[in-house]
Amino acid sequence: MMPFMSWSLKVAALYNIMWGAWVILFPNAAFELMQIEPPRYPQIWQCVGMIVGVYGIGYYLASKDPLRHWPITFVGLLGKVLGPIGFLHSYLVGQLPGSFFTLIIFNDLIWWPSFVYIMLQVYKRKEGNERYS
Repeated sequence: MMPFMSWSLKVAALYNIMWGAWVILFPNAAFELMQIEPPRYPQIWQCVGMIVGVYGIGYYLASKDPLRHWPITFVGLLGKVLGPIGFLHSYLVGQLPGSFFTLIIFNDLIWWPSFVYIMLQVYKRKEGNERYS
């Protein structure tokens, strides 16, 4: 249980740090790959990259003791749920093309199973402790 949680957070950390750095260094690259017009102010997109990279640092720190540092994972999971909701809205109102969904898959959806698993383990641990209090 614990090795899987630590491993998955370390992989998420590496991915987020690398993706964040890529966006900071090459802010138009993702848009060019998806054949989408790049943002008018790439600095805003670079800020997104910085936030994603900082999450990566948090995931790495949480990987040392995932059950103890569950709030970091919880905040990450919230972002990984709210991001796709925001995309869906933007897609439905015609503000983002469907090709942007590729980013949602790799930045959000693939992480749901491991982050949800960690949160379930936290819940089970808390429930077990409360029964004996």
